[in-house]
Amino acid sequence: MSLLNDAKIADIRSSLEKRVITLPDGTTVPVLGQGTWYMGENARTKDQEVKALQLGIELGMTLIDTAEMYGGGGSERVVGEAIKGRRDDVFLVSKFYPSNASISKVAAACENSLKRLGTDHLDLYLLHWRGSVPFEETIEGLEKLKKEGKILRWGVSNLDTEDMDELYNAPNGQNCMTNQVLYHLGSRGIDFDLLPWQRERRMPIMAYCPIAQGGSLRRQLLNNPIIQDIAEKHGVQPLQIVLAWCIRSNDVIAIPKASQEEHVIQNASVAAIELTSEDLKRLDQAFPPPTRKTYLDIV
Repeated sequence: MSLLNDAKIADIRSSLEKRVITLPDGTTVPVLGQGTWYMGENARTKDQEVKALQLGIELGMTLIDTAEMYGGGGSERVVGEAIKGRRDDVFLVSKFYPSNASISKVAAACENSLKRLGTDHLDLYLLHWRGSVPFEETIEGLEKLKKEGKILRWGVSNLDTEDMDELYNAPNGQNCMTNQVLYHLGSRGIDFDLLPWQRERRMPIMAYCPIAQGGSLRRQLLNNPIIQDIAEKHGVQPLQIVLAWCIRSNDVIAIPKASQEEHVIQNASVAAIELTSEDLKRLDQAFPPPTRKTYLDIV
């Protein structure tokens, strides 16, 4: 933690502790968590990834999201090492393949994830995307895991409004805690119907790639003159404005990934940024909200 002293750590933690989101069961989680997509794929970067996650925990980004898909389980192993000795400090999220969504396979998938993570339970377990297994069977398997104490709650990922409505109306479907989807300034289709649908049910969105996935779209966002101007006004980086926009309404949990110490600090510091109504108006003009239904973006 060479870039921070104890006072700065405490200051960042304090800002994050004031920005929490309540899940449907009353559990509170920080508005900013940590994503781990692409972690655990290279042995040479493992130590750096572990340290980045540990720094994030220290700063208050205690929600960590991973998946059995990421790095073929490698990401879960990195997370397991990062949380060793401080499991109780972390809200741990993992996801399972839709091919493992049957009652028997979800139990085995969960057990394998727990072993890789070095823990006896998950705080939240998500269906990674919809497959061929009926929701009713997947929910039954997840409810069984809850009764066994292997998971404390469950949710879904990459489900659009129609699928969410079907899930929600299935037996025990209202036990769904969240829906993790792609959401950022350059991809805000869910503002039209999915986000309002979930708001009505007080079920937060969990946003992956909240600063956009690396590439031309991220460069477009970070080089946008309006974003740069707002960033300069607040004395922060453009990527921090993009992330601050994502969590502006306090019903979206953002899970940016960072494997560099500087980026971890930038992400955690976003909790202290307060975008003004004028800032938000300018961002809406630059990146207009949708006026019609669009298919859910997935990367």
